Amino acid sequence: MQALNSTPVVDGRRQDLWHGDDELDRWAREHGGLGGDEERRWLRTARDALQAVETGTSAEPGLDGVLSGVRKVPQPSASGIEWRLDAPPERRLAVELVLAWADVKERMPGRLRPCGNPECRLFLLDRSRANTARWCSMQTCGNRLKARRHQARARETPRPE
Repeated sequence: MQALNSTPVVDGRRQDLWHGDDELDRWAREHGGLGGDEERRWLRTARDALQAVETGTSAEPGLDGVLSGVRKVPQPSASGIEWRLDAPPERRLAVELVLAWADVKERMPGRLRPCGNPECRLFLLDRSRANTARWCSMQTCGNRLKARRHQARARETPRPE
């Protein structure tokens, strides 16, 4: 989710929290990466492709590039089978990002989606029992949209004379 939500809208402008190389290298190292130009390029490509998938835009070219030639190789272990990711080092973290996203989509179908606020670029993972969450945050997007709808209804309702 962190990667999907790395392009929030702040004061009406889209921000890219991964725009700066230092910030993205720090994020990469915190998640087992090495940093560097190639890894940053693949991480941004994977993030942009996953955002496109979640918003209904075509993302195939970006995902194809990230996943090209990647394999998960089974290896026997004391506990059974472990899967080793076989990917170029500069793409490994981007591939892991795509695999984590795919895992969420498989384990929690229909629960990962864009915020219901059309002005927001964040995504939510709905953990509610009824799967009815619509906003990334009730405190921000939810309250804002509810207040707008209330004001619109109040303007449309004729006042008694």
